[in-house]
Amino acid sequence: MSEEQKDTPPTDTQPGMSKELDAKVKKYLRGDGINLEVVKDKKLKGQLAVREELYGKSASVAANAEKWLLPSEGGYLEAEGIEKTWKIRQEAITQDVGISSQKNQFDIVLQDLGPYTIDFTPSGRYMAAAGRKGHLALLDMNSLNLIREMQVRETVRDICFLHNEMFFAAAQKKYPYIYNRDGIELHCLKEHGAVLKMQFLRNHFLLSTINKLGQLHYQDVTTGLMVNNYRTGMGRTDVMQVNPYNGVVALGHSGGTVTMWKPTHTSPLIKMLCHHGPVSALAFHPNGHLMATAGTERRIKLWDLRKFDVVQTLHGHASTLEFSQKGLLATSSGSRVEILGNFSNPNKYKRYMSHSMAKGYRIKKVLFRPYEDVLGIGHSMGWSSIIIPGSGEPNFDTWVANPFETAKQRREKEVRSLLDKLPPETIMLNPSKIGTVRPFSKKEKPSKKERESEMEAAIADVKDAPMKKKTKGRSKPSKVANKKQEGIVRAKRPFLDEQMKEEEAIAKKKQKLAEEAELPKSLQRFARKQAT
Repeated sequence: MSEEQKDTPPTDTQPGMSKELDAKVKKYLRGDGINLEVVKDKKLKGQLAVREELYGKSASVAANAEKWLLPSEGGYLEAEGIEKTWKIRQEAITQDVGISSQKNQFDIVLQDLGPYTIDFTPSGRYMAAAGRKGHLALLDMNSLNLIREMQVRETVRDICFLHNEMFFAAAQKKYPYIYNRDGIELHCLKEHGAVLKMQFLRNHFLLSTINKLGQLHYQDVTTGLMVNNYRTGMGRTDVMQVNPYNGVVALGHSGGTVTMWKPTHTSPLIKMLCHHGPVSALAFHPNGHLMATAGTERRIKLWDLRKFDVVQTLHGHASTLEFSQKGLLATSSGSRVEILGNFSNPNKYKRYMSHSMAKGYRIKKVLFRPYEDVLGIGHSMGWSSIIIPGSGEPNFDTWVANPFETAKQRREKEVRSLLDKLPPETIMLNPSKIGTVRPFSKKEKPSKKERESEMEAAIADVKDAPMKKKTKGRSKPSKVANKKQEGIVRAKRPFLDEQMKEEEAIAKKKQKLAEEAELPKSLQRFARKQAT
């Protein structure tokens, strides 16, 4: 055996590939290969052979990357025989999961301070809870330790983390306040007013709020400057959500419409009629292309935002909606939670799990915990946590969100995220346009003043042009003047022709509109007569 063969380590792409890796390679292959024996053209046959070899190598590399970088796989509940997954209760799930997963199922009863709303950090390690009657709490979900709790002694409507667990914002009775992890009040945002709902845009470091008067505010938390604030003109609403794909803020209104906003535009980017009654809940899929809305007419609709069309309509009422990292949809109404899944068809959601709270518990908010198969529920008696198999992403990227990050890693990530902060102008419906070349567009028509100035400049050039001196009476003043006049006429001609064409086009357009607007004889007597 040669030295090169001894030094070459065994790889998964060599003939001794495991059956598990073979299955992963098949997953990444682009269908069945081409039958090259049928192809008669030698040149085409060689090109196709090279292409097929390249596809095989890329599938093998992708399978190896999945093996080492994605070691864990998500699992769902599987029913046997005629058994239904939505009939499996939480008690049965607790008996079959490990000790580390059993601690994720609990109920915190604080009946005098609810209803509660909750929020998780992007890593899923920390949770903030806010009771309507002024109770604020910050918890470490890994150890289930209480980090800080306090009583602000006034109404709290919403709570959300900022860029990390060190800061969070609470929408209190009159104004929203920003606190640090130790519960110290840092800022009072009086310009926002009485806020009903808050969302934080992590890539742009913008705190977005909607208040009682229907005013939408965007504030930069790094500089403290108000980026923009304007009236939506659609009345009061507390249905607000951010699209994770493009950073666009969506609002659900009482007229059944959903509007989408960005901070650099005073009017909505999109205004779509989703329901015949008020919109009660709104949620976005993690990929940003699917939106779920719920209306008071007992309909839940799934929308494809690439064509703004309804993909599926479900019957039922929902006061809150939430998508998980793996695409499960949680809906709640009263004291019952329903989990919908799209296992057979990505655009068709079916019933997956259900959970009923104790009688008298009224659910205010449901929120999936990132990177865990856990659903957090804020209700009138406190907050609860239940196990939803397959809801969380099993593999986390430490550069994106690290549930086990240290203080040093958190500081480095904060600096890195500030350096990568995106300006508000990058928020748009199609962020893939960023970095592309703007397509060629036709030159805009010049205004009347610009046309006149161009014509005057052309006439001045003709007048100032030197005339050649000719002999035998050809340079008489009268002949020179006539030649200059001819030059001025030639210079004016293109501008006058263009003006005549525009006037003819306007006249034709007016004539066409008049013909379209002509009323039938029976209604002509009601037409408004023009003054003579």
